[in-house]
Amino acid sequence: MYTFINNFMNDESGATAIEYGLIAALVSVAAVGALTAMGDSLEGMFTKVSSTLDAAIAP
Repeated sequence: MYTFINNFMNDESGATAIEYGLIAALVSVAAVGALTAMGDSLEGMFTKVSSTLDAAIAP
């Protein structure tokens, strides 16, 4: 029984996949936070570009 518990505690298989999953989750949370913080700024910039293009196309 001791060897089973010892082997279980020392088994590191799958640890890399879990680490990559945690990194991906952290990057996703950071991206959502950044886009949320910059949302109004981006919306204003795209509105300005759209109105500038509309003015350039109009006769």
